[in-house]
Amino acid sequence: MDTHNTEPKTFLDAVSYFKDADNCLNYLAKRRWPNGVECPACGRKDVAFVPSRRVWQCKTRHPKSQFSIKTGTILEDSPLSLDKWLPVIWKIGSCKNGVSSWEIHRDLGVTQKTAWFMLHRVRLGMQDTNGGRLSGEVEADESFIGAKSRNMHASVRARKITGRGPEGKAIVAAVLERGGKVRAKVMETRKKRDLQALVREHVEPGSNVYTDALKSYEGMDEFTHQVIDHAEAYVDGAIHTNGLENFWSLIKRGFHGTYVSVEPFHLFRYIDEQAFRYNNRHDMSDADRFSLLCTQITGKRLTYDELIAKEAKKQPEAF
Repeated sequence: MDTHNTEPKTFLDAVSYFKDADNCLNYLAKRRWPNGVECPACGRKDVAFVPSRRVWQCKTRHPKSQFSIKTGTILEDSPLSLDKWLPVIWKIGSCKNGVSSWEIHRDLGVTQKTAWFMLHRVRLGMQDTNGGRLSGEVEADESFIGAKSRNMHASVRARKITGRGPEGKAIVAAVLERGGKVRAKVMETRKKRDLQALVREHVEPGSNVYTDALKSYEGMDEFTHQVIDHAEAYVDGAIHTNGLENFWSLIKRGFHGTYVSVEPFHLFRYIDEQAFRYNNRHDMSDADRFSLLCTQITGKRLTYDELIAKEAKKQPEAF
C-alpha cells in the first residue's frame, strides 16, 4: 500500500501516512473545506497558500487574515504537530474502552498532563449536535457511575462509602432509539422532573418508550409507555432495556479498566466520548469514524483554563 497516495485504512497506515506534513494538511483541509479553502473570519474563498509557513492569507485585510488548518478548531494554539494529533484522534475514535492519558504519554513522548489535555479536546469534538428527536421504539434508563467499593482500600472505602446503595456515585441517564442513536446526560437526581425532561427533550411524542419500573417514569402520557419490572423479568417480548444495558456495560468497562481516575466535573466528557463511538458503530470502519470525527473538530475550542476551572469550586472526589 502506498501510504503517500492512499488515505489510511488502519491505525498502522495512519501512523505512517501522517508522518508526512502535507498528508496531514491535505487530509484535514479536504474535510474542513470540501468546497475549497475559505477564511474562517470572513468566509472569503479568495485565499492564497503560503508554503513557507503552511498558512493561508486572506485577500481581505482584517486582524485574522492569516490562518492555519488549526485555526477555529479544537487544535487551535496547540504547539504539537498534526503528526501527533491525528493518531490520537484515530485511537480515541476507535478504541471501544477508551484510551488513557498515560498510554498517549508513553506512545507520543509528551507529558501525561499534555496527553490528558489532548484527549479532553478531542472529546469536545466528539460531542453530538443531536439533529432531531428519536422516534419509533425508544429505551430510557439510568445508571450509577463510580468506583467499585470492593476495589477500594479499607480506609478509602470508609471515607467514601457512608451509606447504602449508590450513595457517592454519579447518575447518568440515557434514551436509545433501537437500531439508532443514544443520547446520554449526567443528571443531578433521578427525580421525575429530571428524567422525564430528558425523555421529552429527545424523544418524539407518540413513540413507544420502554423503561424499568422506576416511578419517576410514570405519567409520560404523550408516549406509548411500557414497563419491565426487573424484579420479575428482564425481557417481556419487545419490552426491555437491554440496548441501554449494553451501552452502560461499555461505559463501565472504560471507567473500571482504562481510566485510573475520573472526576465528576469531567464525567460528561467521557459520556460524550462513548456516545460518539456507540452512535457510529454500525457500518463504519475505524477509518470512516476517524474521518467523521475530523469533520467535527471545527468551531469548537477548549482552553486549559476552562478545562481546570473546577479548581475554583469544591468538587466531589474522583472515582
